[in-house]
Amino acid sequence: MRHLDLRWKVRGGVQVRVIEQPGLWMAPDELEALLGQLRGIVRRGIGHDLDYGIVTGDPERLRQAVITILSDAKTGQPVAFNALSYMDLELRGVPARALHLGLVVVDPAFRTQGLSWVLYGLTCMLIFVRRGLRPLWISNVTQVPAIIGKVAEAFVTAWPNPFASVRRSFDHLSVAREIMRRHRAVFGVGPEAGFDEARFVITDAYTGGSDNLKKTFDQAQKHRDERANELCRDSLDYGRGDDFLQVARFDLPAARRYLLRDVPRHSLPALSFRLLFLMLGQVLLPLLHWLDPQVAMGALRPRGEE
Repeated sequence: MRHLDLRWKVRGGVQVRVIEQPGLWMAPDELEALLGQLRGIVRRGIGHDLDYGIVTGDPERLRQAVITILSDAKTGQPVAFNALSYMDLELRGVPARALHLGLVVVDPAFRTQGLSWVLYGLTCMLIFVRRGLRPLWISNVTQVPAIIGKVAEAFVTAWPNPFASVRRSFDHLSVAREIMRRHRAVFGVGPEAGFDEARFVITDAYTGGSDNLKKTFDQAQKHRDERANELCRDSLDYGRGDDFLQVARFDLPAARRYLLRDVPRHSLPALSFRLLFLMLGQVLLPLLHWLDPQVAMGALRPRGEE
């Protein structure tokens, strides 16, 4: 499987589909249908259209996106999505890849269905397993306290973090610098925006195509834990248009924590089956191919050939 295209049902009558980099393999009519579904969710979720992110139909965004779309299993109507984006980085002189947590929109009728585990962790878990359990850097840009809190809950290594005394490591800072240097367009931040490295605050962030998402503190959805609300209120200038850049590392401890704490017990068997399938494709099949004496491997010829 070159690119992910997985479907299954979860409890609550919701169908999940995870689509990796559709711009590289989907037919044009399929892409248009997918974009139509995403734009419909946006209109119902925020009340108007957006000229931002994946819903613009930008070919480069579609080539780098990993989209998780949720639909009502009875009617087939799409009800929520998240659109993540791959970003190539350099960390300690070595090429690395990060996954940006982009636009998340949920139909108001489904906001109390307990779908956060799907929208904020599932895709990262699938990509982590697909990468052979190699650590994956995660980023998030927002001024919304509810999202700051949800990301901190989903990724315990996230920094800034209102709930845990996470240390801002050198790798956190290096990843943030690379993102701000090379990938501002992914989250609609213009070149004139500043970046406070001490607090990971992007100043005057809404000048690069994301202005429709700018909010006042009163308008921004609050988190149930007041610590997330206090962090945003005290650190961000909403009049100027500031955002936090959160950076986290998704690794084996994070994956274990996600499976044991975030995934509902009734959804764990179906998810585990798909993770096992991905693991077999990533680890076992290459090993079997390598052990096959009848198949050439690069400069190595099959047994018996002269």
